[in-house]
Amino acid sequence: MTAGAPTIGVIGAGAWGTALAQMLASDGTRVALWAREPRLVDEINTRRTNATYLPGVTIAAPIAATSTLADLADLATVLVVCPAQFVGRILADLPDGPHHLGQRDLVLCAKGIEAGSGRLMAEVAAAAAPGASIAVASGPTFAREVALGLPTAITLACSGGAAQWQRLSPVIARPAFRPYYSDDVIGAEIGGAVKNVLAIACGVVEGLGLGENARAALIARGFAEMLRFGVARGARAETLSGLCGLGDLVLTCASTASRNYSLGRALGQGQSAAEALAGKSSVAEGAHTAPVLAALARQAGIAMPIVDAVCRVLAGEAPAKAVVSDLLARPLKAELLSVPPMGHPA
Repeated sequence: MTAGAPTIGVIGAGAWGTALAQMLASDGTRVALWAREPRLVDEINTRRTNATYLPGVTIAAPIAATSTLADLADLATVLVVCPAQFVGRILADLPDGPHHLGQRDLVLCAKGIEAGSGRLMAEVAAAAAPGASIAVASGPTFAREVALGLPTAITLACSGGAAQWQRLSPVIARPAFRPYYSDDVIGAEIGGAVKNVLAIACGVVEGLGLGENARAALIARGFAEMLRFGVARGARAETLSGLCGLGDLVLTCASTASRNYSLGRALGQGQSAAEALAGKSSVAEGAHTAPVLAALARQAGIAMPIVDAVCRVLAGEAPAKAVVSDLLARPLKAELLSVPPMGHPA
């Protein structure tokens, strides 16, 4: 690391991690940005670019990239922005600093559910770093807009309640980056994970050319699935109705800037999941989350027909057009205006 010690760390130098580092450095805060690839570390530090993940953005001078996790060991605040499936193993390798053992805030910015275990990211982090205080940052956030300093609002859900919020929010907030407090960590996590899968579904609608009416209906019915699953898992409905649920859903279900939406559009246009994902440098988290989410819902008796449909398309069990036809052919029923009991049909 260079002279001038960082005061905050970011794990993951993809588009979102780099954008968060850029936002944090906008007021001169020194940021340590960890990347696995030495080539990327060298590019950020010498050329001040990240051409693969965030092209066209000049990386701010206060950001120092590193491929050594130990360089983040003594930082009291670390944002975890690596892909969801890698959170556990990376945090297990993050050393505890001598001054912050038991006092470190880990802010989880990855959205997903761990394959195999079915654990949310907060559960993964608590197991890998039991001495840390966990928070979840989630909301409608496209990386490029955050990097460019455009106005953004998120939910910052703190497992440590108001005391952690008072400590952490001034560290993260910037004039154009506004966190809102919550203590519903489960709700913040489920909103971010489920919306990725629903964004794939909306992309399929676009790829099939089914129109704006169909996309709006899918967003509304998908949100009902998010509510059912979230409330059954202990989330609060009002959390999912906010930035980290409905807000994020609306953003990612209507723009090709969303990796998950772009994947769905390719599926709707006839590509297989393997073809659509081939050669991509960024991860479409919804592709990993969908089968885990569907399995958890089935085990709990929670109806999630849209999520099930996305799984069928991703697995190549049926073409997208046939899956949509099956959804439309489901029996007619009342629209449920309140959150139904667990297991009630969608």
